[in-house]
Amino acid sequence: MEGETPPEHECPAVCDRLHSSVHDKENSPMMRAVLCAQVCKVYRFLTEDQRWLLVREQMSETPLSFSLPKQLLSTLIRRSEGAWRPSPHWDGLRHDVINHCNHLIGCYQETLAELDKLSASSCFKSSSSKSDKHLQFVPTNLHSQRMEVTGPNSVWYEVITFGAPAHHHQAFKHGGLKRLLSKHTNNRDGCSVSYSQDESSRARELLASVAQLQPLVFGLAEELLAVSLELNTEQFVHALKDELVKSALLAIHSQRSASDNNSHVHSNGLLCDNTLRQQASPGQQDASRRDAEEYVEEEWDRAWANVAMSLNCIHAMGDRLQGREHRHQEMTSSEDQIHCALVMTFRTSSSSSSSSSSWQEQLLPLVVTLRDCVREAAGKARAAMTFVVLQGAVAASVAQGPEHIVQRRHAVFSQALSAVVCGFMLKLFGGLEDPDFLLQLHSVGVLVQFEGLLSTYGDEVGMLEDMEVGVADLSTVAFTVSEAKSEQADDLLPTLSGAWGSLVVEVPLPPETFESLPQEVKDGRLIRVHPVLFNIGINQQQSLAERFGDSSLQERVNQQSCERLRVYCNTLTDTLPHTAGIQSLSDLLSSLDRSVQTKKRKNVEVLWIAATVCRRVNGVRLTSCKSAKDRTAMSVTLEQCLLLRERHTLSPRHFSAALDCMRRDGCRMENVQKNVGSRKFAFSGVQLLTFPKLYRPPDGSFGSTH
Repeated sequence: MEGETPPEHECPAVCDRLHSSVHDKENSPMMRAVLCAQVCKVYRFLTEDQRWLLVREQMSETPLSFSLPKQLLSTLIRRSEGAWRPSPHWDGLRHDVINHCNHLIGCYQETLAELDKLSASSCFKSSSSKSDKHLQFVPTNLHSQRMEVTGPNSVWYEVITFGAPAHHHQAFKHGGLKRLLSKHTNNRDGCSVSYSQDESSRARELLASVAQLQPLVFGLAEELLAVSLELNTEQFVHALKDELVKSALLAIHSQRSASDNNSHVHSNGLLCDNTLRQQASPGQQDASRRDAEEYVEEEWDRAWANVAMSLNCIHAMGDRLQGREHRHQEMTSSEDQIHCALVMTFRTSSSSSSSSSSWQEQLLPLVVTLRDCVREAAGKARAAMTFVVLQGAVAASVAQGPEHIVQRRHAVFSQALSAVVCGFMLKLFGGLEDPDFLLQLHSVGVLVQFEGLLSTYGDEVGMLEDMEVGVADLSTVAFTVSEAKSEQADDLLPTLSGAWGSLVVEVPLPPETFESLPQEVKDGRLIRVHPVLFNIGINQQQSLAERFGDSSLQERVNQQSCERLRVYCNTLTDTLPHTAGIQSLSDLLSSLDRSVQTKKRKNVEVLWIAATVCRRVNGVRLTSCKSAKDRTAMSVTLEQCLLLRERHTLSPRHFSAALDCMRRDGCRMENVQKNVGSRKFAFSGVQLLTFPKLYRPPDGSFGSTH
């Protein structure tokens, strides 16, 4: 603790315990919901003014290692099972989509069952299990690494450590996700019929409207016969008179015509542009399309004309029967003339009927006709919207690639998501009393900065390609905060909703805590995720890559992330110009850009500057190597000591001693023990000669792990 001056010869020491008051906040229900199996070490370090600095290091597992992957698997299963069965139309196309999904569903159900068994007794996937088939959705060796510096105002620093999100079970013989997706994109044919995600969503809404409103119209028609003469079908008409319906009907007609002409249709039901081009000249294609458009428009207009005439006849009959017939406008159109003829015919027939004839008897033929017309129009609309939904489903599955690519992508994303949710929750809990931070969350979003230590040689190239895609996919994720039902651990766990490409993670807070939040956050405003990845290989394999191989993947990843980071920081500066700490961002970003552009081997300065920017903007920090066991240990202990030196006046003379102490006796050595059963980092002396000096462990702390 700061105060007492120690003897000159005193070295950093690992303390046995810390005053119980420091633990109070850490034992809150919120922290217990996200952290478990904690390991703590407490150190005394010398400051520049020869005082003691009390530092607490804490490493924790998290139940999110299993709970988030299980929720994601359940979401993917539900989406695959239910999304492609909107109606009995287009059975062939639907069958293709279901076949595409069925094997994935089976695999995911099997994986989910295994995770249910394992999660009952564990929150941790060891590095030795990273290739386990049933654990591919679970992040490897996921921990929160936290450091508290005790003083007048205690400060916490956090970094999430986990094995680089990658699919080790499929391995990396053919590369990682980035390369596999690139090959797939280059090889797949263009499709003549495609719909955006917004159009597919609108089609689903229209299908739901049809399902809800058609029975309602029929019910009102029955009620009309029984009681009322007012029939309001405006909602129904508005729902179905959508341009998307007409365009989809045209697409259906085009595909049917193409099929009749023996055009090539893939097993997934999508026509290819090059096939259509081969079959007809441009002039023929234009003429055919004009004919199809005229046919579809005529059919669709006819269906709605029938509905309109039926409604007009019913309204006219109702007016006549109630003595309220007031026609003030002349009918000149052919439609109106037909309508008038129909009404007059009905009047003639009804006038000969008995005066005691009931309204129901007179209205029944018109109501039956209305129902038939509505049924025809709704049927056409339902077929069209089902076509849109299914084409969107097929296009999505085709875009994502073959089954093994889809499964790989989901698994990699699951690992990255679990780590990010853990980091976000800790960041949120630590900033609940900071109004600037809370304002930043809902107005700009949260920065998530991944630090990679993977080499660009051998299998780790594939791991980095997996990680690049997994990190990028997080940009479609958003957080929201809600009020928990209680302070029980289960009620404070985050929940996942939405679908692939638009997932929302809901973080519940205890009622009293929730009430203190800004209104925008309480209203459920989405908090967007802005992910970036910076990677610098530091081991002997990176030396081979730099001398004889290719580091272009690392260079591209860092350059792109540098640009994304600048965009986020500029948005933050423009939106919240008075937020503390952002004034110096411009200089930091310029330094980062120079470091990224510099052709320097193992330029770890890139990682240091990126981490500094992340902390300056209250971002979530994550660090990964292959297993988060050895290289990650070197990185997080170095980061902790750099923070102590730069922000808490750790004596430069004792910097190296403090670093060695954390590596030899700290939490990361416990991490090695729990992963491989040994208290040695898996480095050899020869390998360490290729490491940057600050990433080398002290003598006696490394060697064989067996």
